[in-house]
Amino acid sequence: MGWFALALGIIAVHDSQAAQPQSPERRLNVAVLDFGASQTARLAAELIAARLASSQIAIVDRDLTRSAARGTGYQGSLNLSVSEARNLGAAIGCDFYIIGDAQTLRRSSSVQPEYFESYASIFLVSARTGRLISWQRPSLQAATAAAAEKKLLDDLRKEEISQKYASILFQATIDERHERELAVELNTPVIEEAPGENVEVKGLRTPRPYRRFKPPYPDSAAVADAAGIVDVVVDLDREGEVNKIAVARWAGFGLDEAALNTVRKMHFSPALRDGVPIPIRVLLRYNFRRPE
Repeated sequence: MGWFALALGIIAVHDSQAAQPQSPERRLNVAVLDFGASQTARLAAELIAARLASSQIAIVDRDLTRSAARGTGYQGSLNLSVSEARNLGAAIGCDFYIIGDAQTLRRSSSVQPEYFESYASIFLVSARTGRLISWQRPSLQAATAAAAEKKLLDDLRKEEISQKYASILFQATIDERHERELAVELNTPVIEEAPGENVEVKGLRTPRPYRRFKPPYPDSAAVADAAGIVDVVVDLDREGEVNKIAVARWAGFGLDEAALNTVRKMHFSPALRDGVPIPIRVLLRYNFRRPE
């Protein structure tokens, strides 16, 4: 189904109620990067930046954002590791940033006359954690390119759309603060890095999945003709059962969720160090391509 999974690295591990979105205690600094070189891309990015600006959200200067992104070598990818995403956010100097792609394309179909589609793939990213916190892909159709673009921009101009994005950013701020507080409270242990794939260490037997499941290629990705790599960090307990999972490289369009749901079904033979079961961390990679 256009995918493969590969264990890349192993790290040995030593031994509420949801809050309602609300305004943050200080203004959030949000950067909106370019959505591409087309007119639709330029207008969509400018509109989102203008609609998000408020007493609670400050939009980072667009020229400074472009310069900072170029300085990191960012080329407009929507498939980033959390490390790459954090580095980009740090270079810009913001709390969150928005990346995307927007175009107006001529389409043809066997069931309807030729038409035009205007779409915007919109990714909201946390600069602090490097996580993709939300993705949207509004898509509008019309008989002409101008009409399709107008429909898309009118949709992005709606007040409920900007309120939705702001609410997502405010909630992410709350969630990240709670996560930091919990990490301090639990005093999360330091982890020891073990060798990567195909590297053997005397006395260490790495875990192996009893069965590899094939993640489905979701309809949400098919609509966008999306492809990408999703890396998932998996913490296994001493019995080889999945204890915790997190996305280390995201791709959006429902691909991250497809990979996570697949990993949740997996069971592993336990890792052994000198014959003794140990908890361990494994990195799995899924390469999604649209099926032929």
